[in-house]
Amino acid sequence: MLGTYYTFPELLIWIPFVTGLIAFFINNGKSVKTFAIISSLLSLAVSVISLFYTDVAHHPEYFYFNNVSYVWMPYIGSSFAVGLDGMGFLLTFLTSLAFPLIFLAIGKNEHKNPNAFFGLLLFAQAGMIGVFVATDALLFYFFWELALIPFYFLCSRWGEEKRVQATFKFFVYTFTGSLLMLIGIIYVYLHAPSVSTDSAHSFSINAFYKATLSSSQQQWIFWLFFLAFAVKIPLFPFHTWQPFAYEQSNYAATMTMSSVMVKMGLFGMIRWLLPVFPEAVARYDNFIIILCIFGLLYANCIALYQNDLKKFVAWSSIAHLALIAAAIFSGTNLGLQGAMLELLNHGINILALWLIVDIVEKKTGVRKISELSGLAAKAPSLAIFLVIIAFANIALPLSNSFISEFLMLNGLFGLNKWYAVFAVLGIVLSAVYVLTMVQKVFYGKPNAVSEHIGKLSAGQYIILFVLVIGILFLGIYPEPVIHLTQSTVTNVLGRIH
Repeated sequence: MLGTYYTFPELLIWIPFVTGLIAFFINNGKSVKTFAIISSLLSLAVSVISLFYTDVAHHPEYFYFNNVSYVWMPYIGSSFAVGLDGMGFLLTFLTSLAFPLIFLAIGKNEHKNPNAFFGLLLFAQAGMIGVFVATDALLFYFFWELALIPFYFLCSRWGEEKRVQATFKFFVYTFTGSLLMLIGIIYVYLHAPSVSTDSAHSFSINAFYKATLSSSQQQWIFWLFFLAFAVKIPLFPFHTWQPFAYEQSNYAATMTMSSVMVKMGLFGMIRWLLPVFPEAVARYDNFIIILCIFGLLYANCIALYQNDLKKFVAWSSIAHLALIAAAIFSGTNLGLQGAMLELLNHGINILALWLIVDIVEKKTGVRKISELSGLAAKAPSLAIFLVIIAFANIALPLSNSFISEFLMLNGLFGLNKWYAVFAVLGIVLSAVYVLTMVQKVFYGKPNAVSEHIGKLSAGQYIILFVLVIGILFLGIYPEPVIHLTQSTVTNVLGRIH
């Protein structure tokens, strides 16, 4: 019933979807921005309130919280079934937190047709939330594709000169992966038991977990799902769409894709890939971890030589996501728990980095590292924010990523010490290029460009302050997130061991 906590997953979908429709009819730039901010704050409030209805210590089962299911297509065994476990709460909260900050960062007249721009962003929010709460495979796929459509228009209509080519590459990669996953979903469905008398099979997540797949069947279907998730993250060698798309897209789309959309792939691995194909995971885990660690080192080496701040952040993100994926496939409690925590931490850190780059380019008109110098002398507050964010990016103590990366490295070490050694090497490379960038851009000798940086606006202070508080809070006291997601970790590991 409306008003009970059982409706939270639905509200998190319907609020941005309905308000996104309304946004298309608000022609004034300032009004539609205000409307979008209010909508996103309402979603954030629902997400926060829903956390008070969790009791993972006493009810560790999958999706015990906020389950709701409506008959959708009974004759094929599909329902509009949504629910939240610890990981679902974590990622819906991240999504609900990111959007009001992104909306606040967008100028009211920064883009043509602001009504369409904000409306599409709200649709994207609805689609991504749907992915994180769906407990029906067909519904999961529906939201997976729904989230892609707004990004196609956001990236192709608003951005830089080569945005159409970048968007086409992004679309081809992700849509191809999606089609492969659809084939896999249909195949698993045909081997999944029924949960009602209306159909012979079911798309229910629990039915998928009980699908009667032989070891050889698991091994080839596994790759259909893996490729879809690997492209979305993206992992090496399926990453080539990402730096180009991030460089050519507008900042709002880039922030959204980098902080939230890529989590869809990591989420899919934890929710669907590992539990449905445990024998295939046991066979291919070492190969995938090696691939991820190679991608981590490769991306960090490329980031070392980047002169464009957008590409710099893009490659840095690829490296961090590769480490998370490696930890997921470690199959250890510490590794998976660290990956869960880093899902939130990476979203906060990468969003903060993008906001810094956005502010620098808006104020100076420049984003080339070689052309920027001495910004700290003219914008000390911005420099302080960046230093804290940079420390989080390289996982220094008291920053949010310290605990999560420590757990992930422990998990990898428990599987093979050399995995941890090479992962640490990647983290060292990350520290080198991040600190070098900070030194060059903010603490070099001031030049003519630095004269234009100016002071931060009130809105920019608020955004960066919120993110820095998140970085410090999770660095000092990560226990609530660990406690929240422990039941998901336990259930996933119970399926693969």
